[in-house]
Amino acid sequence: MLWHDLKRAVHTRHPKNIVDLKQYCKEEWSKMPPDLFLFSQGLVSNVFSEGKSLRDDDVLQNLPVGTTATIYFKDLGPQVGWTMVFLAEYIGPLFIYLLFYFRAPYIYSHQDAFTSSPYSVVTLACACHTCHYIKRLIETIFVHRFSHGTMPLRTIVRNCVYYWAFSAWLAFYINHPLYTPPSYGDMQVNYALAIFVLCELGNFSIHVALNNLKAEGGPKCRKFPHPTKNPFTWLFFFVSCPNYTYEVGAWASFSVMTQCLPVALFTFLAFIQMTIWAKGKHKTYSREFKDYPHLRMPIIPLLL
Repeated sequence: MLWHDLKRAVHTRHPKNIVDLKQYCKEEWSKMPPDLFLFSQGLVSNVFSEGKSLRDDDVLQNLPVGTTATIYFKDLGPQVGWTMVFLAEYIGPLFIYLLFYFRAPYIYSHQDAFTSSPYSVVTLACACHTCHYIKRLIETIFVHRFSHGTMPLRTIVRNCVYYWAFSAWLAFYINHPLYTPPSYGDMQVNYALAIFVLCELGNFSIHVALNNLKAEGGPKCRKFPHPTKNPFTWLFFFVSCPNYTYEVGAWASFSVMTQCLPVALFTFLAFIQMTIWAKGKHKTYSREFKDYPHLRMPIIPLLL
C-alpha cells in the first residue's frame, strides 16, 4: 500500500523530466507517516530503463513509446545538515587546541598545569591555528553555499574523529613543555608566518569568489570560475581549485613555522585528499565546458 500511495501521489503532480520525478518522489516520501516504514528521511533515487540509467534532463514524454522505467530508492540513514557538519568539524579543533595551549590539568605533568611556553613561536602557532578555524566557521555560516542538503551521520562522526584527533596530536607536541623552537629561529618563523597569512587570505578570497559565482548564476546556471580583480584569485589562471592550493600552502607553512612532525603528517594527508577532490573537479570542468582553459592543472600550477 505504501508504494501504491507514493506512485499515485507522484503521478498526480505530472513530472516533466527525471529531475522532477526524483524531486517529487522525495517530497511525497517525506509526507508519509513515519510509522509506515523503517527508512530514514535520507533518501536518494535513480531511474533506469532497459538496464541503463536515465539522465536527469531526459524529458519523460520524449522517451520511446512503451518504455518501462524503474525507479530505485536507497536509504542513506540518519542525516545531518552541511552547516552543522562543518560547525562540528571545526569547533572541536578550535577548543581542543586551546586546552593544550593553556596546559589544562591532566594533559602534561601536574607542575606544568596552566603554565605557558617561553617561546613566542608557540603563541604564534596558537594564534594561527585559532584564526584558521575561526575563518572556517565564518565561511561556513556566511560564505559557503552547499549544493547537497545533508551528510550521513556516520560520515560526520568519522570526519570529526579525524579533525579532532589530529588537532589534539599536533597541539600536544607544539605546546609540550619540552618543545624547542625551529632550527633557524625567528627567520624561519617569520617567513613561514608571512606565507601562512597570505595563503589564508587567498583561501578566503577564493571561497568568496566561488560564492559570488553561484550567486550570480543561480542554482541552475553552470559556470566555471574565472579570476577577478582580486589578485588572490589570479591563481585561477593556473589551477582549477586554488582554494585547495592555498589550503595546502597554509598547512605547509604552519609545518615549517612549528617544525613539528605531526603537523607535517597532517599536511601530507590533507594534500593527498585535496588532490583527489581537485582532480575530480578538474575532470568535471573539462568534460562539461568545451572552452575550459587547457593551461589549468587541478591543484599545483604546471605540475599536478
